[in-house]
Amino acid sequence: MTGPMRWRRMPMEEESPEEFGYEKIKANLAESSMRDRTFKELDAKLDELVLLYGDHRGHRGAREILATEARVAADDVLLCAGAAMALFVVHTTLLGPDSHLVVVRPNYATNLETPFAIGCDTTFIDLTFDAGYRIDVDVIARAITPQTRLVSITTPHNPTGVETDEHTLRALVAICEERGCHLLVDQTYQDMTDQAPLPMVAGWSDRCITVGSVSKTYGVPGLRSGWLISTDSSLMTRCLAAKEQIVLTGSMVDEALCFAVLQKRAQWLPGVKEHILGQRAMVQAFMRDEKRLEWVRPTGGVTAFPRVRESVPFDGARFYHTLQHDYGTMVGPGHWFGQPDRCFRLGYGYPTASELSWGLVAISKSLDSVG
Repeated sequence: MTGPMRWRRMPMEEESPEEFGYEKIKANLAESSMRDRTFKELDAKLDELVLLYGDHRGHRGAREILATEARVAADDVLLCAGAAMALFVVHTTLLGPDSHLVVVRPNYATNLETPFAIGCDTTFIDLTFDAGYRIDVDVIARAITPQTRLVSITTPHNPTGVETDEHTLRALVAICEERGCHLLVDQTYQDMTDQAPLPMVAGWSDRCITVGSVSKTYGVPGLRSGWLISTDSSLMTRCLAAKEQIVLTGSMVDEALCFAVLQKRAQWLPGVKEHILGQRAMVQAFMRDEKRLEWVRPTGGVTAFPRVRESVPFDGARFYHTLQHDYGTMVGPGHWFGQPDRCFRLGYGYPTASELSWGLVAISKSLDSVG
């Protein structure tokens, strides 16, 4: 490819709750995060914050917290304007029209669309319902070529909520080390897991890149605070250069508030997990009773990816229109993730229990209307 970047709007943004209008939604099951918090909950004191050009790598205190957790140095952490910017920086630093990417699918749209815009040759590894949306290491190994610069996965997986186990992750790391490419692990949902979370893989090898943010688990997407972590000093120098040419330095306000959130994680996380388990139990009961749907039960994150059984008559356009316009309920249609619209992402962390209950009933009633 030559010429300008091939930018196109992502369906999940064109059809997002923000575009539709939050005031029209009774049950927002399209979100992939916890409920939004208020500024007051951060208990942040900003009156003495000096609004200067900040550290180009990001707030030192925030980076030190993340570095300690990842078992790396503070300068191995680069704060960005959300995980979305971190992914953009990684993709545009490592990939070009003459390079190759291996990426799992379904996936968060940015992990697919930015490489497309660049014109990068891409091999998609399609995770399947029948395989429980689990990664096959051998399939990824076979897809890697001498031009491969990056292998890209997520865990806990968005949109299915399936987690990749440590054995599989370490096998992928070994393959990328052997083949001379980087492994990007989007660990945005790292703290949202039923068991002890896996460590940040950036601490395992200089071939590993971890991306994360405070947006999803802690309900603060408006801060636009995320990070990328790598011990590859050459890569991090180039990523820092990319950040400097995009925004120079992050918002002092956002980064100070990110630091405040990171300091409150231990206080907030028990309540977050309690909410997730309660909401997931409601969805599990619904899925047990709603025989027209099937799923792979999630163990991490706050999303599931049910699908309408093939034996069930289904008009996708009518189903989503009815759900949204007649019942004020939104989910993430399969085409947001390059998948058939018999599948949809169901977010259960954002709504209240009563909103989730309404939304689940609305799904069944909307299926009635197209059956």
